[in-house]
Amino acid sequence: MSLKVTADSFRLAEAFVISRGSRTEAKVLTVRTGDGWGECVPYARYGETMESVTTEIEGLPDGVDRDALQGLLPPGAARNAVDCALWDAEAKAAGKRVWDLAGLSSPGPVDTAYTLSLGEPDAMEAAAAKHAAKPLLKIKLGGEGDMARLEAVRRGAPRSRIIVDANEGWTADVYSELAPHLVRLGVSLVEQPLPADEDGMLGEIDRPLPVCADESCHDRATLAALKGRYDMVNIKLDKTGGLTEALALRDEARAAGFGIMVGCMVGSSLAMAPAVLLAQGAEVVDLDAPLLLAEDRPVPLRYEGTVVHPPEVGLWG
Repeated sequence: MSLKVTADSFRLAEAFVISRGSRTEAKVLTVRTGDGWGECVPYARYGETMESVTTEIEGLPDGVDRDALQGLLPPGAARNAVDCALWDAEAKAAGKRVWDLAGLSSPGPVDTAYTLSLGEPDAMEAAAAKHAAKPLLKIKLGGEGDMARLEAVRRGAPRSRIIVDANEGWTADVYSELAPHLVRLGVSLVEQPLPADEDGMLGEIDRPLPVCADESCHDRATLAALKGRYDMVNIKLDKTGGLTEALALRDEARAAGFGIMVGCMVGSSLAMAPAVLLAQGAEVVDLDAPLLLAEDRPVPLRYEGTVVHPPEVGLWG
């Protein structure tokens, strides 16, 4: 089967802001092979562009299968879209669901975090109040004034669990200064506080609340370096290069004693669908991207509040 790749975009309901910038649309690549399809989100942080990822995908040989794919492309967005498209095509050809082909239990619904983007404290407090009924809020931080933002969010949502994502925006000194206040405010997890190439300090300083690796964790090859620095790993399909490696990473991470978070880039329901399988049993699920969109795929994932259900056949798998 040949591969066809197209660029698509989905409008966001409102601007999404993190420490690296803002966006008003989700730009994705869609890969089709036979009756299967998959999606990826090229990410500049990892040196990816829409054009470079398209070139990687178009350079693959016709008839590539999942086993061969793992050695033909490195972990990343290109391999993810192709891997997930191949899973979908295999399932449709066999008349089975992907979880049956993968030897997994039938998936159930999972509760996802809801992300509040970075902003001024007043705006973040208002956003937190608007979403205060949601059980788990994820807060984007990573700059001057983070404590004021966090205090504001806690005022707006006094009963929600909170996790924070610094997107590599802190230093070890800033983390050490903020950590006691994170505990005081009931934050249950901090994600990637230090830059990935400077995270060795996490093994030398006190970590009074769980720390989760995101930019520092891509695939199984990156796992060994995380011991003693992190308590959890955030597994994203666009980092692992697809569901095949993600499932293997999840199992190896659990065996090594890490907690599991399953996250996503800002994409459509097609990108989230395989991640719902991966998220079964995870301590933290962060698959809320479709909730941030103003438009989605024709057969989107079903969300009931922040509870996301497994994909229908008409979407994927």
